[in-house]
Amino acid sequence: MDNPYCLVILAFFCTILVRGQSFNFLYNGFNNSDIIRDGVAIIKPSGALKLTNRSYHVIGHAFHPNPIPIFNSTTNSPARNAFSFSTYFVFAIVPLEKTSGGFGFAFTLSPSRSFPGAQGDHFLGVLNSTNNGKDTNHIFMVEFDTVNGHNEGVDTDGNHIGVNINDMASIASQPAYYNVNNTSKTEEVNLQRGESIQAWIDYDGVNKVVNVTVSPISVSKPIQPLITESVDLSPVLKELTYAGFSAATGDNKASSHYILGWSFQLNGAADPLNLAELPVAPPEVVTSSKNSHLRRALIASFSSAVILLVGAFVSVYIYRRMKQHEVLEEWELDCPHRFRYRDLYKATRGFKVSGLIGVGGFGAVYKGVLPTNGAEVAVKKISSNSLQGMREFAAEIESLGRLRHKHLVNLQGWCKTKNDLLLVYDYVPNGSLDSLLYKPKRNIVVTWDHRFNIIKGIAAGLLYLHEEWDQVVIHRDVKSSNVLIDGEMNGRLGDFGLARLYDHGKNSHTTNVVGTIGYIAPELTRTGKASTSTDVYAYGVLLLEVASGRPPIIYELGKGALVLADWVIECFQLGNIIDAVDPRLNSAYVDKEVQMVLGLGLLCSHPRPEARPTMRQVMRYLNGDESIPVFEQLSSIGSGRVDEITSKFLEVFASDTINISRRSLSVGQISSSSLNAGR
Repeated sequence: MDNPYCLVILAFFCTILVRGQSFNFLYNGFNNSDIIRDGVAIIKPSGALKLTNRSYHVIGHAFHPNPIPIFNSTTNSPARNAFSFSTYFVFAIVPLEKTSGGFGFAFTLSPSRSFPGAQGDHFLGVLNSTNNGKDTNHIFMVEFDTVNGHNEGVDTDGNHIGVNINDMASIASQPAYYNVNNTSKTEEVNLQRGESIQAWIDYDGVNKVVNVTVSPISVSKPIQPLITESVDLSPVLKELTYAGFSAATGDNKASSHYILGWSFQLNGAADPLNLAELPVAPPEVVTSSKNSHLRRALIASFSSAVILLVGAFVSVYIYRRMKQHEVLEEWELDCPHRFRYRDLYKATRGFKVSGLIGVGGFGAVYKGVLPTNGAEVAVKKISSNSLQGMREFAAEIESLGRLRHKHLVNLQGWCKTKNDLLLVYDYVPNGSLDSLLYKPKRNIVVTWDHRFNIIKGIAAGLLYLHEEWDQVVIHRDVKSSNVLIDGEMNGRLGDFGLARLYDHGKNSHTTNVVGTIGYIAPELTRTGKASTSTDVYAYGVLLLEVASGRPPIIYELGKGALVLADWVIECFQLGNIIDAVDPRLNSAYVDKEVQMVLGLGLLCSHPRPEARPTMRQVMRYLNGDESIPVFEQLSSIGSGRVDEITSKFLEVFASDTINISRRSLSVGQISSSSLNAGR
């Protein structure tokens, strides 16, 4: 190490290591975003992310869905170091009219997107009196607070900004202001005036320094930060770290906290926001007062006499209009997923048959155009007379209503009336995958590149459901008719009417057999117990279906029902795996990819659950990060007898050293007896 050249080379590679990891995102407003929310947090129609409402003692959280690769190493070695990061966001805190407002909010880096047991008030929905100050929290937080916290033993100044580590007591705190550039003059930033405010948080992972800067929306980023504090986040943060916001109101103090735009960059400066496109936080108006109550009482008393005279006529009119009009309760007005029935009725032109785009087991789906914003939607109308239909309605709202992923069909909202249950989804223009495979449209050709992209997308969606969301979600009905194709030919998994949720680390208690013939895992017929592995089985059948262009069960005259997986196994054992590929592709595909997809389809649909991979392993295979292990085990799916030719084929395929050429025996030459021999 005394050699100066060695030191230069070491510094060079350290720089590459630090700068090599990249992670970033940008939200200019939050409409159609993948932000994960809980508590009272909602996204307003304007695109503003509203963390809290005007109610007292509520909490709202909003987090980016994906964990940040914050460390330069996946181990707890002494050399592990937290990367530099930069985040930039615009916020507004709007107090109730003629009140002193409420508590603030916090930007957090934490090991979870939720904070069970967190308190409101000065704890900002992040900590509570029991865990406050404990190193096991692993939380870095920058609070934007507006209340004097002396009585709580925390920060002592109102309208301030603080840097916190695992504790509501700040390690550094300053009243909110900014320095006018190139001068010593400072200007106060009133955090809860309802105006849009910019904030920058920059962490230098090399020098272990965090800088916090704020300014009004009309002032560019000041040169001098408000807070500069030495802090090493490496021992604070955990490997699984999420970025987001938390806000809370108190027992007698309430404000609405808005995030209007947000960008984040690992190992670099956060991208600028388009300030002209950002939404604006609306004022919070309170109309109730002693005088207004008195005025309303006098008006109501005077009007009651007139109402009694025309009451009979009005009641008849209301009765006739009830089926197309509904009166929303006050609590429903702030619900982001609640649609008015009359809007959906107009959107679908009265649910005309000409707008019908699909029919499922428990209802019909109509294309609609929302009269409020002209957006195209798909409206699923479920019969409320069906008990199973009601269960499906509840399951969709419980699961899909909170899920956000680019490869899932997003649930925009719902509506429940006396006679109808309605679910509103994104409109996906190219329809279902099975219709494109078996009844293709004239102007759409599903190439191999499209198919490979679709199955990768569905794998990513299932990985999100099984491992990356707050709970484990078992879809229980993965099939080609539930895969919808958008305008860019990306696959999106939908129809969560049979989905079930349970906590990570626990077992599913679902015991009834549901699903579609051909996609149901064998163990379901014995135990009725669904799991992530049964989803993997159905996904494996989907892989075989996409690659071969054939349905899971093939009914042929004189041959009865032929199982697709058995036929692919026959091709596999005879060394003719390429013969299983859809002939309509006209050999326009990558041999290695189709071989891998067919082999992976057989592995995923293995009769023994323990032999199937997880969706995370599937993603590694599809991305080429790993080779599919031990293909010899696939032969046990069939007859259990592997002849000399098959053994050689399996040995070559498992080694992944050469491309397997097509054999002379075509699919059409496989006899029915040979098909049955593999089963």
